[in-house]
Amino acid sequence: MRTNEKASLLPGMAVFVRVVEAGSFSAAARQLGTTASAVSRQVARLEQELSLRLMERTTRQLRLNEAGSEFYGHCRSMLDAADQALAIGERLMSSPRGLVRLSVPKAYGKFVISPLMPGFLRRYADVDVHLQISDQSPDLIEDGFDLLVKVTDQPPEGLVGKPLGAVRQLLCASPAYLDRQGTPQHPQELLRHNCVYLGEHAGDNRWHFSDGERQEMVTVRGRYVCNHSEARLEAALADIGVTVLPHFTAAQALTDGRLREVLPHWRYTGSYQGAAWLLWRQNQHLPPKQRVLIDYLSEALASC
Repeated sequence: MRTNEKASLLPGMAVFVRVVEAGSFSAAARQLGTTASAVSRQVARLEQELSLRLMERTTRQLRLNEAGSEFYGHCRSMLDAADQALAIGERLMSSPRGLVRLSVPKAYGKFVISPLMPGFLRRYADVDVHLQISDQSPDLIEDGFDLLVKVTDQPPEGLVGKPLGAVRQLLCASPAYLDRQGTPQHPQELLRHNCVYLGEHAGDNRWHFSDGERQEMVTVRGRYVCNHSEARLEAALADIGVTVLPHFTAAQALTDGRLREVLPHWRYTGSYQGAAWLLWRQNQHLPPKQRVLIDYLSEALASC
């Protein structure tokens, strides 16, 4: 018997269990909201497909024979397994529990998301988190992730989400470097400074600025080029020069005075702009474990 033929017998097997436990076709029919003749036909079909007689019928009662007793035991186990499978869905959808897999960019993950995880894990004792910190955005379906964070202007096609906050870029340098080389007052003064820039694309050394009225573009130069913000942070802290950093990467060093913001009245308008979006698959019915993590991160970062 082929698999699809076996599957077509499953409803009849469930009806058979109901007949045995109800004691008659008519009692089973009342419980199922159908007719006794319809129930009888389903049991007869089972017997035909199995080439076995499962029960002895008299005018007053039904009695399982040896084959029927054995068959009933397997059918009852099947329904018990189905109940247990359905209970998984009810359990997971009724309260937050289970594993959530989240992928975030490296710097954002280290400086923003990772510090929030202990608080989340304490609040939701039945939810586990697999946090992947990587600048390679995964495919949510193929790579098996539930959520991802991406810096973008809007969700990519096929994904929905909510912004966790704007990603601002700041010019920074160490106090020692600025004391030695001077503090720029205008973007064009960067031409005489050693600038640490991204270097992934040909135009990454063209820094764009706006003060709300004027636009400025400066082709900067420098002895050190690096495509990761943490490495540029380390370079700035080592007095190498002026660099551009996401505000969350520079925040602690600015707070404790190890870095100073450069050109604070000018807004850097170059690469890596937008918002950090928390994304998930479109049209997905979110289980509570994902919803509580989404809400937790949104609330924690609302004031940032």
